[in-house]
Amino acid sequence: MGKVSDSVYELVAPIAESFGLEVIEVLYEKKYDGMNLTIVIDKDGGVTIDDCEKLHRAIDAPLDELDPIDTAYILNVSSPGIDRPLKTERDYKRNLNKKISVRLYKPQDGKKIYDGILVAFDDETLTVELKNGNKITFYKKDTAKIEPIIEF
Repeated sequence: MGKVSDSVYELVAPIAESFGLEVIEVLYEKKYDGMNLTIVIDKDGGVTIDDCEKLHRAIDAPLDELDPIDTAYILNVSSPGIDRPLKTERDYKRNLNKKISVRLYKPQDGKKIYDGILVAFDDETLTVELKNGNKITFYKKDTAKIEPIIEF
């Protein structure tokens, strides 16, 4: 995270925890409507719009006091969404035994994209069971993107 993201995380995480929420990510980025500060939260069972609104109200004044950003910005509080790439341990736990897509920086066995079921993970690796029943383990550092496969 950057300097702004780090200081905002330190301020917001304890407030979120007091509501039973976890701050997954703090993003400070330029978008079409200007600078956006987005706080991504989660909790067991998923986040509701009420959770987002409650945290937004609770952090508005403390953020103004901290004043981590010297320009105008838009504050957003959001859930991770069902298609959020896997980044945190919580993301991996939520997707264990579910279909995921793994995109690699460079080919492994001639392929850069592997789809299968996430069957195991630790701090450095993840293991996917392919359609043919074979299991393949990847180093997380070699992956460009890991995301859930959403089927309707």
